[in-house]
Amino acid sequence: MVLPIHVYGDPILRERAQPVAADSPELQQLLDDMVETMHAASGIGLAAPQVGRRERVFVVDLTPMKEELEAEGETLPPMPMFFINPEIVWTSEEQCSFEEGCLSIPDVREVVERPVAVRIRYLDRQFRPQELEARGMLARVIQHEYDHLEGILFIDRISAFRRQLLRRRLREIARGQVSAEYPLALSRV
Repeated sequence: MVLPIHVYGDPILRERAQPVAADSPELQQLLDDMVETMHAASGIGLAAPQVGRRERVFVVDLTPMKEELEAEGETLPPMPMFFINPEIVWTSEEQCSFEEGCLSIPDVREVVERPVAVRIRYLDRQFRPQELEARGMLARVIQHEYDHLEGILFIDRISAFRRQLLRRRLREIARGQVSAEYPLALSRV
């Protein structure tokens, strides 16, 4: 089922997500719904808080970018990927700037600097412990979605000057003055 995506201004996007205690049919359904929602919104990552849930999970699917990424030398693991109770345990010192957007902040894109590589520990969909070292776009998407679980949005990682320039647009989004090609859960602040 495609779930509505919560937008900037919704308090759940600023909360720290809670660890998942055990696998369950409800969790498996949430994961399926998140993948379906991400695909319906033409996204490449989605975290539970973005669909109004507090579970510490996110999904990633870089399939739409596969040819481009492989042409640049990136090798992708099988997609979609499921990250349950993730923990970033290492980040590279080397940084890279890249323009990011977010399904919860429609039509806003900004250049964000992030580490080029990360190592993340997590449980996969079958609740098996995993550790992955990711580079490039996969590392960037993992960090973006992980931030959502910490209550951090990509606009928190841009300069105060750039945030000031976005202030009016963000206020409009928070007031529900926004539309997208996918269902939105609008708050009316």
